[in-house]
Formats: sequence, structure tokens, C-alpha cells
Amino acid sequence: MQNTMNANDAASATHATDATYVAPSEQPLTASATHLELDGITVAFPGVKALGNVSFDVRGGEVHGLMGENGAGKSTLLKVLSGVNQTQAGALRLAGVEHKFTTTKAAIEAGIAIIYQELHLVPELTVAENLMLGQLPNRFGVLDEKALVKRAVTELERLGESIDPNTQVKSLSIGQRQMIEIGKALMRDARVIAFDEPTSSLSARETERLFKIINALRAQGRAVIYVTHRMDEVYELCDRVTVFRDGRRIETFDSVADLDRDRLISCMVGRSIRDVYGYRPRTAGEVQLEAKQLMGPGLSAPVSFTARKGEIVGFFGLVGAGRSELMKLLYGATRPASGHVELNGKRVSFATPRDAVRAGIALCPEDRKQEGIVAIASVADNLNISARRHFSPLSFLLNGKRERDLTREYIDKLSIKTRNTETVIGTLSGGNQQKVILSRWLAERIDVFLLDEPTRGIDVGARAEIYDLLYDLAEAGRTVIVVSSDLAEVIGIADRVLVMKEGRIVGDLPKAQATPDQLIKLALPQ
Repeated sequence: MQNTMNANDAASATHATDATYVAPSEQPLTASATHLELDGITVAFPGVKALGNVSFDVRGGEVHGLMGENGAGKSTLLKVLSGVNQTQAGALRLAGVEHKFTTTKAAIEAGIAIIYQELHLVPELTVAENLMLGQLPNRFGVLDEKALVKRAVTELERLGESIDPNTQVKSLSIGQRQMIEIGKALMRDARVIAFDEPTSSLSARETERLFKIINALRAQGRAVIYVTHRMDEVYELCDRVTVFRDGRRIETFDSVADLDRDRLISCMVGRSIRDVYGYRPRTAGEVQLEAKQLMGPGLSAPVSFTARKGEIVGFFGLVGAGRSELMKLLYGATRPASGHVELNGKRVSFATPRDAVRAGIALCPEDRKQEGIVAIASVADNLNISARRHFSPLSFLLNGKRERDLTREYIDKLSIKTRNTETVIGTLSGGNQQKVILSRWLAERIDVFLLDEPTRGIDVGARAEIYDLLYDLAEAGRTVIVVSSDLAEVIGIADRVLVMKEGRIVGDLPKAQATPDQLIKLALPQ
């Protein structure tokens, strides 16, 4: 479920009469000086210390990377900067002046902008309205729609996005929504800008544009904090990097260019991970899943392919290639216009995802917050939501003990970082939410796992654990289908790679032939 404003919040933002538009500054700020200083920051919640005595600084004109495993404290730190989380100890200084933010409004007014991985947009409002929320232009207390659209067009051009400003945000792709979130923060003329996994939903072209924007912010002397799990981005973009582990700052490296990659990984996870993919070859069995001339939303030509027992099949392609749409057709989330699916040689038809699950097919969706979890429910409720029907002969009765036992079992198995089984899942990191979704299907009787961007926003240590889990499933005779925009990942873990472009399959390559050049060549439009 998407984290959005309620109707009253949106209405108050839309009708704000004192809001004035702040044009992004083109004047250089003071570079090299310390813009942000964190001194002994400590944050504690009941039963857990999320941050312990964290100290580091961010300078003007630098991109400062933050790295660490899920639950290491990075998101908690960003929430301290934004005024969401309150500190129990320590000081936060901007340009030498101490601040203690008790509201997000106070942080914004002080010049801090946070662009979270989980988007904070109002789907029913237009692109222009989302960009200008809180600072909508008005004339005599009435919304100035002409000025609103004009300013939105200017910002969209700066972002390199060709989007109609009058389009409702709910009709945009996840990548486009991410760019709108970025534009919303940039329009506030912030001096300190933090990006939380900003490329997790972006295409290669959108990522390239984002990097140009960040480099421009650095050239203006702004202080940029860049949270990512992608090491290549750290080496390409960041000047310095600070590593978190278990709520503490482990080390700040002053020169990324000279930083050994293995040292960075071991600093993050407390152990050495030489090969994060750890590919384990195996012999595939008979065909378990087959799509025959399947057509439906998002596809431009009939799709046919097979996947065997014990096989990990990767799907690669650019954003909009139709991969996610194909997964939803296989899962019964959308109905095919023609063609059909066969499972273990038998034709199947799913009116709903429930039918697919009971037949033995499960999906971990790309947009985990919107489609994968019930954000306000507990970890236990989210994990047991499907399997609980096995616990009692009467569907309306719950077996609390079995549900708690099962939840604890998978918390231990997948190293899910949560205070307890009743913790609200929306408060967990994205990676731990993904582990709960995986646990839900591991607790079921599933033969075919459809995983759409399964490691999006997940740290390198947790990735290695998930890859091992996928190999275990394949070795047990399950079929695993992985959709990934990460070229290295799909090459690293898949036995076979199918490439999609513009709604159709354009390549089917065994592992030995799935080279970066070949996959990119197939995926790019002519």
C-alpha cells in the first residue's frame, strides 16, 4: 500500500494561500565548508537502540555516500534529518547552527530535503500539483493554474522528463514517480539534499539524468547525502562514504577512489563476501511452467516460453519492456486476452491471484509497498495472510500459536530485523519487508516463484542470503523466475536469460551466452 497524504492533508496543501514558489538557485554556495554536522546522535525505540552515538559531517560541494545492511540505521538517520524521528542525545548542526527538528516542516524550512525510496506522492493529484505541494502559486487566495503548469513544465524539462503536467500521478510508472519526487525536493531550493536509494526504480536513462542533476547540485556547492546498496554508484558518484552497521558509524572513508571494494563490503557486513552471487549450477528437470502464445496488457506480441524444475530463469529488459505485466498475467492479477498457461503439463486458468497460489504459483511484486504488503498490519499478519488457511479447518478461526511459531521460524531463517512478530511491517526497512514477503510464500506450497526485482533496495549481505535461498529452492525442484533491471544480478544468478523489449521476448540465452554486451544489444530499442 502506498504511503500518501490523506484527503485533508492534500486539501490543505492545495488551498494554501501563503505558499510562494521558490525557484531553484543557480548561485554557487560555499563549497568545502561543513554544511551538516552530526555529533553523537542517539535514537532509541522500545527494546532497540536504532542509532548509537553517530558522528560525521557532510561538506558543501560533495556527494557523501551512506552504506550499510538493511536495519543498519541509515533510514533512521534520514528521519532524524527530516524531523520524523527525535533524538535522545547528540546535536545536529547546519552551517554551525544547532537545530532540533520536531516537524518535517521545520526541517524543510531549514533547507533540508529528503527523497525517500518509498514515495510520498498523492496519486489522485496531477504531476504539477505534486511538484508544488505546500507552495502552490495563487492569486488573491485562488490557485493560479497557469503559473502552476508553467513552473511544473520548467522543472520537468530540468529533469529531462516529457510528461504532461496535468497527468494524474497514479497513471505514471514507478520510475516516473521517482523523478517527480526528486523534482519536488529540488524545487524547494534545499542546501542539504538526501537521496534514499534513488535509482532503485529508474531506468538506465533516468539514472543517467539523475547523476547529471546530482553533479550539478555538487557544482552549486550543495551538500548531497546518497544512500545506496549499489557499489558501482558509490564509486561513480561519491566523494566520501560512511559505513553504518547495527546502528553505529563504523568508518568514514575520505577517498572513494582509493577504497578497496572488498574492504568496503567487509566493513558493511562484518565479514568477507568475495562473490555476492555465489552461483550454484544444477541440472534442470522437466518443464514445470509454460506460456503459450500469451497476450494481454503490456504485451505487443504473443509470448511463449518454458521454465523447468530446478531452473532459475532471468528476465531482463528496460523499464516498460513488459516484464512486470507478463508476471501479473502468469499470476492471475490480470486476465490474458489470448493464449494460456500450462503448469506441469496441465492447462490452468486463474481468475484471481488466489487461484494461482492454490495451484502453486506465487508472485513477489516489484512495488512491494503498493502491492506486496499491508503496511499497517503486523509482520505476523503479513507473513501468515495466505498460509493461515492451512491452520484451521474453519476458515474464520485463527490459530494464534501456529501463526506466531511460523513467524518466529522465518524471522530466524531469513534474519528479519524486527522488534517482534507484532511489529507493524510498514516500520521495517524495504529489505526486511521483502524478506517477509518471501517468507509468506516459503510457508506456502509453491512450485513456481515469480520474483519481480527481488533485491531492489536490499544490501549486499542480504542479497547474498536471498540468492542462497533461490538456489535452495531450485535445488529442491522449484522453478524460480527472476525479473531484474540489474544486469550483473541477472547474469550472476540465472541459468538462462530471456530478454524483453517493447512488450515481447526478443532473446532466450543460456548462461554461457548471456554476456552484458549481448543482453544490452537485445534490450535497447533500434
